[in-house]
Amino acid sequence: MRDAAASIRSWPLWRKLVVGLLVVGMIIITFTVKVPSLATMNAWAAGTGRWFVMVFVFGYVVVTQFPIPRTIFTLSSGVLFGPWLGIVVALTATTVSAAVSLSVVRYFLGDWMAPRLAHPAVAGINARLRARGWLAVTSLRMIAGVPFSVLNYAAALTSVPLVGFTVATLVGSAPGTIATVFLGNTLTGKADPTIMVITVCLTCVGVLGLVFDRKLPVREG
Repeated sequence: MRDAAASIRSWPLWRKLVVGLLVVGMIIITFTVKVPSLATMNAWAAGTGRWFVMVFVFGYVVVTQFPIPRTIFTLSSGVLFGPWLGIVVALTATTVSAAVSLSVVRYFLGDWMAPRLAHPAVAGINARLRARGWLAVTSLRMIAGVPFSVLNYAAALTSVPLVGFTVATLVGSAPGTIATVFLGNTLTGKADPTIMVITVCLTCVGVLGLVFDRKLPVREG
């Protein structure tokens, strides 16, 4: 803790201010901002016209930078845009959001975290993520209980490559996102038990992927 505090004190003033504002802003937004309802999004769609797809993607990316569940946006993609365009919109926004989160957190905290990744307690985990982080990220994206934003933050503090992380997010998020978009009409009716079955199956696949990754040796160098 003392080492971490000393490292933060050595930051230039602008970085302290920016990180401080980001942390305060994240806390305020997380606890005060309400995710817009489907009715509100429909009203925005009517008022924005053909530009609504871009506005929706932008809003999706911005909101999911914070620890706010993205499910409502994914479901809304299916309701507002139909299944096929909805899948493209949701997966594009999800992938871009993850890449932005990782890049921003790594930019501000990467230099501070880098020397700590050599500590014996985390060096092995970091080496595994650097060599084969795509498998762990893909598996974790399939597990519904793993928060989207939290995984972004955690990955940013490791050496997992940006490209591998981004592709793994796309691949790992695709099955659940596609299923959720297709079942977007559950917002206006009773929940379809199919979505629960799909969620459980994806969670099992994700856990198996993590077990496989744990058993598979990491190549040196």
